[in-house]
Amino acid sequence: MDVNAIKEKFQELYGGYLYFSPGRINLIGEHTDYNGGFVLPGAIDKGMLAQIKPNGTDKIRAFAFDLNEKAEFGMNEEDLPEQGWAKYIFGVVREIIKRGGKVGGFDTVFSGDVPLGAGLSSSAALESTYAFALNDIYNLGIDKFELAKIGQATEHNYVGVKCGIMDQFASVFGKEGSLIRLDCRSLEYEYVPFDPKGYKVVLIDSVVKHELASSAYNKRRESCEAVVAAIKKRHPEVSLLRDADMAMLNEVKTEVSAEDYMRAEYVIEEIQRLLDACEALKKGDYETVGQKMYETHAGMSKLYEVSCEELDFLNDIAKTCGVTGSRVMGGGFGGCTINLVPEAKYDAFIEKATSEFTKKFGKAPKVYPVRIGDGSRRLA
Repeated sequence: MDVNAIKEKFQELYGGYLYFSPGRINLIGEHTDYNGGFVLPGAIDKGMLAQIKPNGTDKIRAFAFDLNEKAEFGMNEEDLPEQGWAKYIFGVVREIIKRGGKVGGFDTVFSGDVPLGAGLSSSAALESTYAFALNDIYNLGIDKFELAKIGQATEHNYVGVKCGIMDQFASVFGKEGSLIRLDCRSLEYEYVPFDPKGYKVVLIDSVVKHELASSAYNKRRESCEAVVAAIKKRHPEVSLLRDADMAMLNEVKTEVSAEDYMRAEYVIEEIQRLLDACEALKKGDYETVGQKMYETHAGMSKLYEVSCEELDFLNDIAKTCGVTGSRVMGGGFGGCTINLVPEAKYDAFIEKATSEFTKKFGKAPKVYPVRIGDGSRRLA
């Protein structure tokens, strides 16, 4: 991302203030959010950059630098713009106004280096950038937690995606040298140290997205709910799989389908894996963290069945190259593996993963090295 080019373009058109919000990774804790469990995201050094200047009108004039597209729209509900990218900005403005925030029209140019479609939450980075910026420019006094909720509500109400809060939370609350253990039920959080000296974190993008992702996702949620309903008959205190353990699951093994049992087994084990990984991180024990990542991949592949041939192939290559930890990141059915790689083995791993994947699948994977960085902030 060429920061200077964006600055020059904006100064040429408008002038103003410069803001940045990051994308995110999730080290471990997949499909745990809707089961009331934990996630372990961190902000990364790639994100969305926006320059903004109030224009004294009731209109927003926006320029998407990477798409070379302009949009102009008002701030009332009926002013919803047509362009998909503009709906994110409009949604953030509307959600602020709904909460009593007074904002005026502004001019803006934005750009990003979060790869689209790689599961790094480019949309959350865009929402967080504008929520943070408008709060700052107009002195609205909105706390960081509410900024994350504004981004989430934008997805729900203006984009049509019923997402959880992890992506926006990580983008706003990110902290260099730390991951965030977020309790998806209570929304309590704590920073967990992440300073893997001698290791690199890299995503390998399979560049595939299988069509059954959304319907399969819903089916897995239904499996989890079915198991909770069965357990609840014996244990009324259980309202989410987060409340259950393997002993409770085994009590109802004959009352649920084999498929539902497998799904619940994965989730219960994954919630515990995340807690174990957090303890290992606090001790600087990255070998244990890596082992938990491999266990997560096996569970997502064999029990939750949300991996695919391409992702399993990348995970196998990671093992043969001595990568400390590797797993599918995100909902599955395509996307990336996240890999914790000893620096001494990094180049050989990337070379082998790229060449072997290309040979087998006829196209090269994309490689995204990432570092953990700070959350939303004003740059200038």
